[in-house]
Amino acid sequence: MKKAQLSIYLDPETFRSLDAFAKRQGKPKSLVAEAAIASFLSPDDSDRREAAIAKRLDRIVRVLERLERNDSVTLETIALFIRFWLTSTPALPEHSSPAARAKGAERYDRFVEALGRRLSSGSTILKEVSIESNDGGNTVRVRDESGSP
Repeated sequence: MKKAQLSIYLDPETFRSLDAFAKRQGKPKSLVAEAAIASFLSPDDSDRREAAIAKRLDRIVRVLERLERNDSVTLETIALFIRFWLTSTPALPEHSSPAARAKGAERYDRFVEALGRRLSSGSTILKEVSIESNDGGNTVRVRDESGSP
């Protein structure tokens, strides 16, 4: 197929860039210019880039939604525990404060050890509690250790 000839004017900087690129690639300037024009006129490249960006953004949105859900479960769990603890634990008399602090430190150490064991085993509260949306309302399902509801 015979190609059509086109004469164009380039500013000196653009021409130097074209010339340097063609020399680096070992290709004629006309071939480099033709490929650049074809790329510029091709809508496929920009559509593919846009689709790839949209796909990545969708994935990021899903991750952020999951993080938001996990944060909500964590916050509600802590708030519920604090409310329960504050309403069910009586205040200590002033004279038993040092012994209570020592016992509290011991219980805290056991708590941290148990938390470490649970996290290292891969078992988490988020695996035991699932939140499903039904008609705009949230349904909470608690699964037992085997994973069944």
